[in-house]
Amino acid sequence: MRRFALRAGERGFSLLVTLFVILVLAALAAFAVRIGATQAQSVDFDLLNTRARAAAASGIEYGANRALRAASCVPSTILILGAVGLKGFSVTVTCSASMHTVSGTSYEAYLLTATAQRGTYGSPDFVQASETRSVNNAPP
Repeated sequence: MRRFALRAGERGFSLLVTLFVILVLAALAAFAVRIGATQAQSVDFDLLNTRARAAAASGIEYGANRALRAASCVPSTILILGAVGLKGFSVTVTCSASMHTVSGTSYEAYLLTATAQRGTYGSPDFVQASETRSVNNAPP
């Protein structure tokens, strides 16, 4: 069997290649972890945003019910929701009424705005959604 003698400049070359490969693999692993965390955070935010829109819609339904059934248009009402999935949201419902007469028939129109909010502005779990609707008690 024949042995090859290493020249002085060739010693340690495989060590450099090994270190380079390890660094590249570590960078790829860090990139994969970051992408996974970003996707999870994006899904969480989408879910919170959907819940905020549902909370705002609940506020609109509450305001419409009060305006049309009880003929009550309170300028501003704050609701603290306790339903599953909406717990932790506060909803501010505003209402303004205006009287209209068409062909001798008078009716009231109500402009409702609901703003649902969870968390503190600037925090990662902050989310806010608003919805506006106009309802009236005009005869069909």
